[in-house]
Amino acid sequence: MPFRPPTLWALLLLGVAALPASAQPVPAAADAPRTTRTLERIDQIIGEAQAKQRALNVAREAGVKLNGGLTAYRPARCMVEGISNNPCLISSTPSGFVFRFRGGVPGWEQEGTPPTVETELRVSRDGRTVLDVIYNGAPRPAASAASS
Repeated sequence: MPFRPPTLWALLLLGVAALPASAQPVPAAADAPRTTRTLERIDQIIGEAQAKQRALNVAREAGVKLNGGLTAYRPARCMVEGISNNPCLISSTPSGFVFRFRGGVPGWEQEGTPPTVETELRVSRDGRTVLDVIYNGAPRPAASAASS
């Protein structure tokens, strides 16, 4: 039976390095500061995304409470969707997240009836607190059509 060189999987299972020494990775210590910065940035991005989603939830709950609860009011669909590219998020600044959304009686969107309320709120940067009720009243003509 002729000799067959081992496959990469066999080498890995045996714990034998399949790469020549020149192709081996640089020791971790040389990349530690760069890796640490990268991991810190990843943690920051995840934290920001979580705060933004939390802010959406807080804004939706506040809008529901302001307008009589779920038995009388339902916010626009954008307030129950994910935060990515959400048209109800109109600004994200160091002073917080501003959401503008319309709402109405339960079923208003499904029935195609116009919204009866528009709500605009500023939520803290950590997404935990409503800082300002900017507007809560009849839909304004200047409001974004995407949030209706």
